[in-house]
Amino acid sequence: MNTLNTPILFLIFNRLDTTKKVFETIKKNKPSKLYIASDGARAHKQGEKEIVQQVRDFVLENINWDCKVQTLFRQENLGCKEAVSTAISWFFNNEEMGIILEDDCLPDDSFFYFCQDLLIKYQNDSRIWLITGTNDLVENVSTDKESYYFSKYEHIWGWASWRRAWQYYDKDISYYPDLKAKNIFQKLFANKDEYLYFSKIYDKLYLKGIDTWDYQWKLTIMINNGLSIIPTVNLISNIGFGVGATHTHSAEDDNANRKTGKITFPLQHPFYIIPNFANDEQKRKLILQGTNKLKIMIKVLKTHSISEILKKLIQKIRK
Repeated sequence: MNTLNTPILFLIFNRLDTTKKVFETIKKNKPSKLYIASDGARAHKQGEKEIVQQVRDFVLENINWDCKVQTLFRQENLGCKEAVSTAISWFFNNEEMGIILEDDCLPDDSFFYFCQDLLIKYQNDSRIWLITGTNDLVENVSTDKESYYFSKYEHIWGWASWRRAWQYYDKDISYYPDLKAKNIFQKLFANKDEYLYFSKIYDKLYLKGIDTWDYQWKLTIMINNGLSIIPTVNLISNIGFGVGATHTHSAEDDNANRKTGKITFPLQHPFYIIPNFANDEQKRKLILQGTNKLKIMIKVLKTHSISEILKKLIQKIRK
């Protein structure tokens, strides 16, 4: 494989175990530029200040290759939304393009070069907004001849982009009321269920009821009719589910520790730059799957008493 000249932004915080694993893959591939950003410890979390410092020290002390290093270490805690979004803005203020990795997104080695090749190929193509390493529609092997496909859906577990795209990011989605008032927001989605699902999220997000940065990025891409690049082989495993996670709390989640494969080179490029409609429909169903399960559960609870449900469960166990 070629030299990894693409800058990497490594987002770290308070998880030494996952940070070590992800850093080892970065270290193995020896990027020429490494940006490291860390939020400050939360004042009410006893012992977190020491852990945050320990994580920072580990990364800095283990950079043993020729590499330009820049750091953005916060002294105070800004929270997920502010800390991550400003770190990415800092990164793209310094670089035209690059790869963003969080401390729980473990990449296959080929992920870096997949991103590097495509960042260069689509550098000046304003239709393409994001390259991701995550494909949650496949486990390991794909029958597609192409190395990747285009999608209306993005994924931010291991991704890459350009300054030309990130410059439109607005962490406060100040334009959201206008989208709703002009009925534009509803038209961004394929059906009513998807619209209602995301409408609840963005209503809450706009009112600052969710401390996150990624849904804003999703909406930025959507309102600009942008496309994301998805590999036909999953290249990222999220190893951060469970205790200590910011948002991914359940270790039993289907997305936890997903298997990864390898992309082969040279990359096989799709002939047409249009969304893969079949895969996008599958992704849409995956997004709405959780809400459909909840609807079924509510319906069951409305038509049956808790005691009846428990009796049926006990009968099944006895059988």
